[in-house]
Amino acid sequence: MKTQPTKAEPPASRPTRPAPTEPATATATAATDEHPPAAKPRRRQARGERRIAQLLDAAASVFCTSGYTAASTNAIAREAGVSPGTLYQFFPNKEAIAVELGGRLLERWRESHGAALTAANLDLPLDQLLDAVLDPLFAFNHENPAFAVLVHGPDVPGQITQEFDALHAVLLTRIEEIIASFLPDAPPAELSRIATMIFAIFKAGLDLVLAHEGEARQAYIDEIKKVMFRYLAPIVGLCPAGQRATEQRNAEPGAHSH
Repeated sequence: MKTQPTKAEPPASRPTRPAPTEPATATATAATDEHPPAAKPRRRQARGERRIAQLLDAAASVFCTSGYTAASTNAIAREAGVSPGTLYQFFPNKEAIAVELGGRLLERWRESHGAALTAANLDLPLDQLLDAVLDPLFAFNHENPAFAVLVHGPDVPGQITQEFDALHAVLLTRIEEIIASFLPDAPPAELSRIATMIFAIFKAGLDLVLAHEGEARQAYIDEIKKVMFRYLAPIVGLCPAGQRATEQRNAEPGAHSH
């Protein structure tokens, strides 16, 4: 008696779903232990990612124009050039859109601050250190205006504000570490106070920067750097942190004794 051929069952860890309409040979080739069949055809996945990116770009524009509270899914769909029904295939409501957009912007924000606050920048003199740290941060906020709307605006989803508060705490800690490299003997309370002042100066100046374009925008960036320089120079000095630490070690009693 002939036995009927059996179809391979999907892995137990994946839910059973209809197999994509592809040639049988291609399916058999893909179904290996190291490369299990994709849950969706790659073409559909790429199309979906492009649609999500389109909707998020539209949401960013609407949030900047109308604010989060006044924005609606209909307005976002209209800005994206799709029907509300298409939008609802990807996001159930405005809050879900904001959470996804906020999460992506926070990730970019984390990368921008991480690149700016690297240890390599500590080898720069104070004026160059300010350029290396502040320029990427101003650029990020200028290129992503929806970020300020979502992290500082009223009525935004709590998940976004919680994630931002956590990253803000990490940023303050990193600034404290940088200041400590200049002032290794400073007490923690002083380091915390200086870091908080630096961030407050930056935040206050950022509103002026974002309100202007072109030469006026750059002029405000230069003014903020002057303020920051004049605040920090008496505290940390003008030489790089590494050079300062070396000078302090050399100045210690017995440093040059043989």
